[in-house]
Amino acid sequence: MNILLAVDGSPYTKKMLAYLATHDELFAGSHTYTAITVQSPLPPRARAALGKEVVEKYYAEEGDKVIAPVAKFLGRHGLQVKSLVKVGAVGETIAKAAESGKYDLLIMGTHGHGALGKLVMGSVSTQVLANSTVPVLLVR
Repeated sequence: MNILLAVDGSPYTKKMLAYLATHDELFAGSHTYTAITVQSPLPPRARAALGKEVVEKYYAEEGDKVIAPVAKFLGRHGLQVKSLVKVGAVGETIAKAAESGKYDLLIMGTHGHGALGKLVMGSVSTQVLANSTVPVLLVR
């Protein structure tokens, strides 16, 4: 199974990884894993003032900060993970990546770092569910 793990470094990412590790049907060397993190775009004026190289470096560094602990966790269990760092509207970008990457399953936490949350699920989770054609497993 080709599994996409949507991560943001929040406590719900850790809960999602803990859930994954306790379910043998999802946590096996026969599966392939890709961790995706999506950075919100910087305002246009900031991008213009900083320059393309600085902005791209910033996005890459921020993405690595989020994905490195996930890769380390999976590595301790003998599993490899590919990384995917994107920039854009978080929910829509995750859903598009899941579909274009031909993933069998998308796993993510119900809440993340977003400033405004919904009562039951975070706004990113809601957007992913609304836009995804790939089955989504939400971990609370």
